[in-house]
Amino acid sequence: MSIDLDNTQYGFCILQIQEERKPDVNLKTLQNEEEIDDPLVILQAVILQEENNLISVDQLGQKLLKKMGISWNKKYRKYHGPLRKFLQLHSQMFLLSSDGSTVSLLKKDPVQSKSDFQSTDQQSFHSLALEAPGLSDSTACSHWFDINDSKVQPIQEKDIEQQFQGKESAYMLFYRKSQLQRPPEALANPRYRVPCHLLKEMDAANIELKVKRAECDSANNDFELHLHLGPHYRFFNGALHPVTSQAESVWDLTFDKRKTLGDLRQSIFQLLEFWEGDMVLSVAKHVPAGLHIYQTLDGDELSLCEIDIADGEDIFVWNGMEVGGVQIETGIDCEPLLLNILHLESSGEGKKRGRLIESPHVFPANAEVGTVFTAAAIPAGIILVNSAGSADEESWTAVPEEDMKKTFREQGLRNGSSILVQPPNSEDRSVLPKEGKWMNGMNEIDWIQVKNLCQLESEEKQVKISATVHTVVFDIRIKAIKELKLMKELAENSCLRPIDRNGKLLCPVPDGSTLKEAEVKMGSSLGLCLGKAPTSSQLFLFFAWGTNIQPGTEMEVIVEETLSVKECLKIMLEKSCLPGDAWHLRKMDWCYEAGEPLCGEDATLQELRICSGDTLLLIEGKLPLPGFLKVPIWWYRPRGHSGHWESQDQPCTSSQGNGWRAASTQGAPGHVPAEVSLVYLGDLDISEDAALVDLKSQARALTPSSELAVPAPALLRAWTVESRRPGRLLRTDRQRLKEYKLGRRPEICLEPLQEEEQLGPQDVLLRTQMRIPEERAYAPAVDLVWDTSRGWTTGSLRQRVADFYSLPVEKIEIAKYFPEKFEWLPISSWNQQITKRKKKKKQDTLQGAPYYLKDGDTIGVKNLLVDDSDDFSTARDDAEKEKQELLPRGKRDSQEVLCAQNSDVSSAGTPARPRGPEASLSIHVGSFR
Repeated sequence: MSIDLDNTQYGFCILQIQEERKPDVNLKTLQNEEEIDDPLVILQAVILQEENNLISVDQLGQKLLKKMGISWNKKYRKYHGPLRKFLQLHSQMFLLSSDGSTVSLLKKDPVQSKSDFQSTDQQSFHSLALEAPGLSDSTACSHWFDINDSKVQPIQEKDIEQQFQGKESAYMLFYRKSQLQRPPEALANPRYRVPCHLLKEMDAANIELKVKRAECDSANNDFELHLHLGPHYRFFNGALHPVTSQAESVWDLTFDKRKTLGDLRQSIFQLLEFWEGDMVLSVAKHVPAGLHIYQTLDGDELSLCEIDIADGEDIFVWNGMEVGGVQIETGIDCEPLLLNILHLESSGEGKKRGRLIESPHVFPANAEVGTVFTAAAIPAGIILVNSAGSADEESWTAVPEEDMKKTFREQGLRNGSSILVQPPNSEDRSVLPKEGKWMNGMNEIDWIQVKNLCQLESEEKQVKISATVHTVVFDIRIKAIKELKLMKELAENSCLRPIDRNGKLLCPVPDGSTLKEAEVKMGSSLGLCLGKAPTSSQLFLFFAWGTNIQPGTEMEVIVEETLSVKECLKIMLEKSCLPGDAWHLRKMDWCYEAGEPLCGEDATLQELRICSGDTLLLIEGKLPLPGFLKVPIWWYRPRGHSGHWESQDQPCTSSQGNGWRAASTQGAPGHVPAEVSLVYLGDLDISEDAALVDLKSQARALTPSSELAVPAPALLRAWTVESRRPGRLLRTDRQRLKEYKLGRRPEICLEPLQEEEQLGPQDVLLRTQMRIPEERAYAPAVDLVWDTSRGWTTGSLRQRVADFYSLPVEKIEIAKYFPEKFEWLPISSWNQQITKRKKKKKQDTLQGAPYYLKDGDTIGVKNLLVDDSDDFSTARDDAEKEKQELLPRGKRDSQEVLCAQNSDVSSAGTPARPRGPEASLSIHVGSFR
């Protein structure tokens, strides 16, 4: 059928289809005739009446019974067998389906029957078929269809005239079915004789459709997960906090929510190549106190949709027990609450003053209310809870003595709630609640204390100025100058600066702001200092040189906020009298440690979000260009052994101004004996897109060959430096550095090899040492490559070690050495544990607890043929353990800090400084309504 609609506009078309009817053969007529008794002819006549000449075998037998009045079994089974077998024997005429359920006629000329089937029989069959009822009249029946735009429906011929009459009908088109004969090459080929430009349009449309489907699938099923890595966090002040920066502690992962939790765990394992031991995934959330773990995810066979993982969920990756050596409580019951504790200030004699002290504290939600006394350093007293309905007014309720055992959650406290702690025998001047409203008693705090810090002679050193939260700072400053009896000239060259609890002067307060706008609390202290306060377009910054900064030793500078980083660095270098220009700026965090560098010399301080009161550190050395890394390179030298580990500190040497030194990689606790020494070669600036082999080639030029013989890159093995020891092995020379995910401050050490090696992804490099019998000592370490493609099992490792030393596997014992504890842990086959719930065998893997086997680990080997003792330790291990036991814990901790300070593994050569004392933070968020 062909329809031409090229010239139609808003019209209708009528389509007439001539449907040919198949002849209905009267089989009874055939049955009564003696000359037509062949089952081939009968079956062919029945099948010809079906559409497409196809019918099921069961229906064929039923129709044969209906038409002929006798079944196949009664008439033909005795001579021709079952019907299905008969059809199979005559495959030249009938085509059975593969399962034998349907049969059709082959598309051939009329089948030649047996030798006795004459041509006259065929003629009589065709004549009977043509004379059958229903075929003597017209063999075609007309059907009409109304095609109106996208709607097609049948219509009777009598309704055509009524349907398309009147003014609303523009015109009608009539079509008649025509025969279309397609060549054989057009069968099953939809692109047959389609113009090339149409094929190109079709292909482009299909490609665009695939892209849109992929984008739609990604938009509907992919979501973002924020992975918080447990080793990068520490627990303090009641919650989890990043050790360094938020960017290094959190990884963003795009994942398909239709996949299972097991797939997610496997993907994280592949991302975190450094991970050791068991991995537990838990849902965490940010609370005002920090990060808290709520729920552990179970059921690796469940999809992420089934366990209700939402888009943007925070997932904490840890071992399920502790973080940084601290046991972590999880769940909503122990959620940390940040509460504001208010109490009266104590004088030196222990008496209470009228000044109210407010400090934030973090408590678990399931802790008892009585623990507030410990936080406020008050043995006993009265606790009052702020039960105000709005933030503008305060209403206080005393907690009864019998409710002191209740938890904060049961008491209805939440984040930001305030608690007033009052001594039991309070005087009239103490802060008391009266009639449910907040009262300040006789000493109502309506004043600001101003101290004279101008270093001028004055009768008074400090005065109290009456004020309210709406008092302008300029008025307070002028009143303070008058009451301190200072020169009037100070009115043009002075400013007020808040004083914190440690006595440090903070950023000056603008004269034009009120105490509320400047976030100055009533009753606090301000210092009157020389110098003008910065304007609204200026920044007041603290700065210092180096990283070992103590509070109160910083210098100060006022700069414009539109100043670039390069210009600001120049001003600070001039004030510090530091020579050269090989310096860069870093912003100090609240732990008094150097944070992220200020990248981009042309960027302004305003663009980098530098605010008044921030502290910037001058750090020696220029920053690498964007896309480059500054990598300290170390030379990794395995040492000889005396006893079990012997290492002598190598003297520092220098080479033409480029100082490089040897450092013993000693680890905490105590002076841990080291099996290697690290020789510092220098810093290397290299692109993140460079391959590992490029780094090895450039590292060879850091020191003259006369000082240190550096072999070709193929004979160098690369390790990352972690905790003053070689950490992760970098295997592939052609892999780019950024694919290793080294972080922002990587350090790499190079180890020389005697011959080239090709380590596969399943190979593990171990240091094996054969124990010397009767000496409690070990031979020098020998590298052993262990193929773990068949699993990290004990049996596989024991067999590999036995083959390496040519010993029977039952005649050796092996153990892993832990240098931090001076302990050997024997590696033997343990009984596979069976869980009670699922009755599944626990995998015998050395990657998990308690071995945590990885590249570079030391394996001690004992030959039972000559040494059958159970002891793996050495005399040096015993001596070091005794030193640890004799050291008090305080001295041991201080020695660990001293060890970290004296370690020469840092690229800058400066000793590491312990973290500053932890301090609570009070964050006030202004109202933006």
